[in-house]
Amino acid sequence: MTLVSSVDNFRPACGVALIVMVEYSPYYLISVLLVIAVIFAVAPLFAAYAWAKIFSPRKPGKDKNAIYECGMESKGDAWVQFRSEYYIYAIIFLIFDVETVFLFPFAVSFTGLSAGAFIAMVVFILLLVEGLAWAWQKGVLVWK
Repeated sequence: MTLVSSVDNFRPACGVALIVMVEYSPYYLISVLLVIAVIFAVAPLFAAYAWAKIFSPRKPGKDKNAIYECGMESKGDAWVQFRSEYYIYAIIFLIFDVETVFLFPFAVSFTGLSAGAFIAMVVFILLLVEGLAWAWQKGVLVWK
């Protein structure tokens, strides 16, 4: 922090204030805002924890500590293996979902686009159709 004054030994007249500019590091404001953000995020968590420790009843027991899911006792192991075909369905869905995200703005502004944009979109659609044909040929789209 540096005090900056334009005149060193200046004594103002009675009733006149001398303004002294203070220069801070450019990271000072960022640091202050970061501390405020952390306090803003942590304060409700701490308040909830303190409230639970002070006011919640401490009655451990068999029913309170039981593991349950939707009101019923769970059966078997939670680690169930899924067939790999499910992941392929998910990946194909994501590919065509992203296609929709790219096609929608193109369709909205179709009349204002150039021929180059049209050719780029046709190439994009042809690549996706090629991927669909490959998946169909490999039998990925057949639900077993």
